[in-house]
Amino acid sequence: MTKNMIIFGDARNMKELHDNSVHLVVTSPPYFNAPFDYPDLFKSYDEFLSLMRNVARELKRVLDEGRIAAFVVDDTLIKGKKYPVVADITKTFIEEGFKYRERIVWVKPEGYIRISRRSGVLLQHPYPMYYYPDNLQESILIFQNGEFDYKKIPEKLKEESKIDIQEYQKEKWYLNVWQITNVLPINNRLEKGVAAFPEEIPYRLIKLFSYKGETVLDPFLGSGTTLKVALELGRKAVGYEIDIELLDVVKKKLKIDQPALIGNIPEFEIIIREDIKHLRTQLQEKVAKNNKGK
Repeated sequence: MTKNMIIFGDARNMKELHDNSVHLVVTSPPYFNAPFDYPDLFKSYDEFLSLMRNVARELKRVLDEGRIAAFVVDDTLIKGKKYPVVADITKTFIEEGFKYRERIVWVKPEGYIRISRRSGVLLQHPYPMYYYPDNLQESILIFQNGEFDYKKIPEKLKEESKIDIQEYQKEKWYLNVWQITNVLPINNRLEKGVAAFPEEIPYRLIKLFSYKGETVLDPFLGSGTTLKVALELGRKAVGYEIDIELLDVVKKKLKIDQPALIGNIPEFEIIIREDIKHLRTQLQEKVAKNNKGK
């Protein structure tokens, strides 16, 4: 890739990207009908899994040999039923030819969660069989597209992309449990109404799994957090987002069409395809309606 791109369109078709042109994928797909973000977005769980499978096939095509696709996901609880999203996405990627390399547990600080506190059930009914824990974690699934040839990376590029060992040790990146504060979509945040993940997650993944000048892709762009961090770390950035209503949010986060006080203005090619959807307003209205009904 020679340029940064944002494509508003369905990530099941990444026709703008050549085969093996991406060096790292960092993303978080829409959680299956999650009540706080995506109520009734999918007609069924099978429809959600079909989306994941078709995106996995496109990622298999565009991702270079040996490279990583990192998915931030979690199981979803809807009306008392738990859907095994983590297990099913893992199974799907393995079936599509990816190697399951690792699962990192992202733990959030207690007090920052925004889900319903299910543990309160036991306080109301202090008896056996009423136990439902509050969820403080999500999963970062690491898939690899075949074997990586370490010898093909020039020594100069290795040195330019060298990982800061002090930071690695101090922040305990070496563990498969990462303690990171999450982003709450409160009213004064740019990400209001968007299930954004904290910049620390793509920051670590991009440093750990890509070299400077390489291309980082987010097939479920959202507000553009992955692309923002990729640019800051000297990588090229490409994103797909089906919801055209997020265009202004993405532009603000990436400072597109804004005067730069310091440094250069990032240059992006923005493509708006015919298969876009208008989702954000509709989803927020459903969330508000559901909250009002409680």
